[in-house]
Amino acid sequence: MTQPLAPGSVIGIFGGGQLGRMLAMAGAGLGFDIHVYDPDRDCPAGRVATRICAAPWDDMGAVQSFAARCDAVTFEWENVPAAALDAAQSRTPVRPGRKSLELTQDRLTEKTFIRDAGGGTVEFAEVGSLAELETAVEKIGRPCILKTRRFGYDGKGQAVIRDETDLAAAWAEIGENPAILEAFAPFQRELSIVAARTLTGEVAAYPLAENDHSGGILRVSKAPALVSPGLQSQALDIATAIGNGMEHVGVFAVELFDVDGGLVVNEIAPRVHNSGHWTMDACACSQFEQHVRAVAGWPLGPCSPHSACEMINLIGEDVVPWRALAADYSARLHLYGKRTVRPGRKMGHINRISPLPRQS
Repeated sequence: MTQPLAPGSVIGIFGGGQLGRMLAMAGAGLGFDIHVYDPDRDCPAGRVATRICAAPWDDMGAVQSFAARCDAVTFEWENVPAAALDAAQSRTPVRPGRKSLELTQDRLTEKTFIRDAGGGTVEFAEVGSLAELETAVEKIGRPCILKTRRFGYDGKGQAVIRDETDLAAAWAEIGENPAILEAFAPFQRELSIVAARTLTGEVAAYPLAENDHSGGILRVSKAPALVSPGLQSQALDIATAIGNGMEHVGVFAVELFDVDGGLVVNEIAPRVHNSGHWTMDACACSQFEQHVRAVAGWPLGPCSPHSACEMINLIGEDVVPWRALAADYSARLHLYGKRTVRPGRKMGHINRISPLPRQS
């Protein structure tokens, strides 16, 4: 199906977290009915959707029944089981498709794909045992970082290896799971580009954002990043090659290291991304609307910002002073509807917008 979905069509979302919630709200704004599939009936996205299907990921009957009610299905996180996508695909178009998941669910597969697509990466090695870890560290050198190949996010499933680190302890720290060892990148700053690709292969991207992380969690994004036109062009070329290589439909993000004025790819997110939240208040078309447009086969919206923005994540107890945040006229407050505050949990974000800097 390549015909655009008409308003009133049903778009399904696999996953009911905050990204699904903001996708559902954007989709409703374009006139679509949004159905959400998530094991938790009380998930944040389900409470703003037209319909919630609460069932396990391995219930293929429920997945197929859900998909049969939808004109297209998308997802808000990359750990949706591939079998669920296959089951949904038998009933309705799934956008993006299985290839985007397969390439990004496994860090080793992802890094190899990035390298083969022409994106620069740090040196890396496959690790399947303590002996292989010892060999890889000897080859790559210290410091380096050990990451599980699957199911890691926000700093989980990772162990930094420094001069004093005991390798057996690092291997135990990640649960002795299949892993990838990566060299440290001597970066000046962390950047990301959020892009969208259509059914016909058109790619459009927002300006680069500059990101600050702490404890493996994104804390602040500033956009547009102060970069040269050449660096922005290089980032777009990288995103275009990756989007085409994945045959992606929808929004995706590429996290980058700025190393001596050049870009090294850290990882890919085959979905809307935390570092793109600034687009909600600084652009005419947010990343969430952009994703819905691409999935529905609509023309992409404009990616150029009308304002500069500082996006600040509200992590755990950061959300407690919500009254003061809501009273701050300089900030746009976005809360995710999560019932319980926990350390390290993303509870919301604020966007502080300001005039774009004048071009010299």
